[in-house]
Amino acid sequence: MPEVESDSLPSGSVRRRPMQRRSVARFERMLDACAALLDDVGYDAMTTSEVARRAGVPIGTLYQFFDGKQALARALAERNLEVFLERLHARFEASPPGDWADAASCVVAEFVEMKRTVPGFAAIDFGDARAGKLFMLDEERQVENNQLVAQRLKELALTDLNLPDDPGLDRVLLVAVEAADGVLRLAFRHRLDGDPDLIAEAETLVRGYLSARLGRIDNEQKNEPTGGVTV
Repeated sequence: MPEVESDSLPSGSVRRRPMQRRSVARFERMLDACAALLDDVGYDAMTTSEVARRAGVPIGTLYQFFDGKQALARALAERNLEVFLERLHARFEASPPGDWADAASCVVAEFVEMKRTVPGFAAIDFGDARAGKLFMLDEERQVENNQLVAQRLKELALTDLNLPDDPGLDRVLLVAVEAADGVLRLAFRHRLDGDPDLIAEAETLVRGYLSARLGRIDNEQKNEPTGGVTV
């Protein structure tokens, strides 16, 4: 029987999180199978039964963790975001950006790399790319995907780049995420590897905006005036 979805209903939930090593391995295999199916057949044609078959688990085991394919997609989006932030942290640690323009280039480059190489990321990165699908990471459907992404990027900036917190920082990063998201989705709309000219436009756009609004990063003095939000 095909699975039925409705945009008027809350998105599916992860019923429980794995604790034991064997359960964690099964959980990850199911997410891997979900990602592969997204690449092979797309979200609409994906079924929980085929995810279970590819993951090598009984369908009952899948439903112990997920209440449907929406929940699978959400868990995959959550994992994608965590992987993205871990990879950004590694980039920043290996070669600390000297200013916000360089930091923006790192973010764009990592997102593009994952779009091209990470299974399922082309279909579901941190949320559903389809029009009107603004909520996935938040089960309560109160906070949009890009707002949550901006919040996590802010946390990373505060810890990795020693950026002083500022009342205007949330707004600045949300605008940057929304702008980059729009242009990068356009870049990947008709090319699986992304249109290089549009990717370059996204980088130029975000570099210029963050450089103008946030100035230089000072990795030693958090309270340097040029590190805050300008008005």
